[in-house]
Amino acid sequence: MINGYAELSRMAFGYATSQILYTAVRLGVPDALAAGAMPIDELARSIGADPRALERLSRALVVLGVVDEVAPGHLALAALGQPLRADHPWSMRSSVLLLGDPATWQAWGALTHSVRTGEAAFDHVHDQPLFDYLAGHHDLSRIFNTAMCEGTERVALEAARAYDFTGARTVVDIGGGNGTLLAAILAATPSAQGILYDTADGVAAAAGTFQQAGLSDRCSVEVGDFFEAVPEGDLMLLKGVLHDWDDQRCTALLRNCRASIATGGRLLILEPVLPSRLDTPEAAGVVMSDIAMLIYTGGWERSRAEFHDLLAAGGFDLTDVTPPLRGSAIRILVADPS
Repeated sequence: MINGYAELSRMAFGYATSQILYTAVRLGVPDALAAGAMPIDELARSIGADPRALERLSRALVVLGVVDEVAPGHLALAALGQPLRADHPWSMRSSVLLLGDPATWQAWGALTHSVRTGEAAFDHVHDQPLFDYLAGHHDLSRIFNTAMCEGTERVALEAARAYDFTGARTVVDIGGGNGTLLAAILAATPSAQGILYDTADGVAAAAGTFQQAGLSDRCSVEVGDFFEAVPEGDLMLLKGVLHDWDDQRCTALLRNCRASIATGGRLLILEPVLPSRLDTPEAAGVVMSDIAMLIYTGGWERSRAEFHDLLAAGGFDLTDVTPPLRGSAIRILVADPS
């Protein structure tokens, strides 16, 4: 057999693994098994599936390590599959639903178009940019926003530990979704006030986030377009925003930040940084994210040098870059007004 054949076969079949997970989550298999083991026939009735077809799917889930067959015909959710539950504290449910959705899957199928042209595959497949498409498809928009929040939950506490927010008076989270990151920072900085700024869809769940964290009296929510203007503050956050856009759009956003930042203020960017070497621990995650940006928006992950030049064009000096946050490829880039 050709050396590496099995590994190449596994890679080539990767889309099948994604669809197996997506189907299990969409049918509600992890949530149905959350309370304990269940016979396949009973599970099929509870989720509205064909018993024979579900048995075949379950075999794949067992091989993947997501589900355990604890007795013949009886399934239990394995430790690996626990984050696929909707109620798991580190849930990946919406992330799996987003990646496996037909709109997303079809865009990945047009990667060849992106590589040939440099254009976003999503635009090519759906005849409109990602965020315009989401605005007209509210179910997918809700999944998208929840998936973004799932990713933020996994790094918010680490970000609050990695940077000293003491002294910040007004923290403005630009494009901050449901406020998960801002809530973690405000909890670590009792003297600060917060402003969450995003689209109406983006902030739809923010009030609940701040209420649950006991921060409703310290944080306001504003709706708007960050390419037009951003609220004033002395510490501004951009997490996972710049990699969505080309340099021209990013420069416009950064200039808006520069116009609204208080004297002595600071900008923090939380994004992966493309490493100079591809044998570093975080390289795989950054490279895959870079391909995703090519497909979804036409944006890209940037190197430290590219961030330096981009920030300079927007009126900022890059002063520091932290190591990757624990369990993530995301770094904090610190920038001061120039």
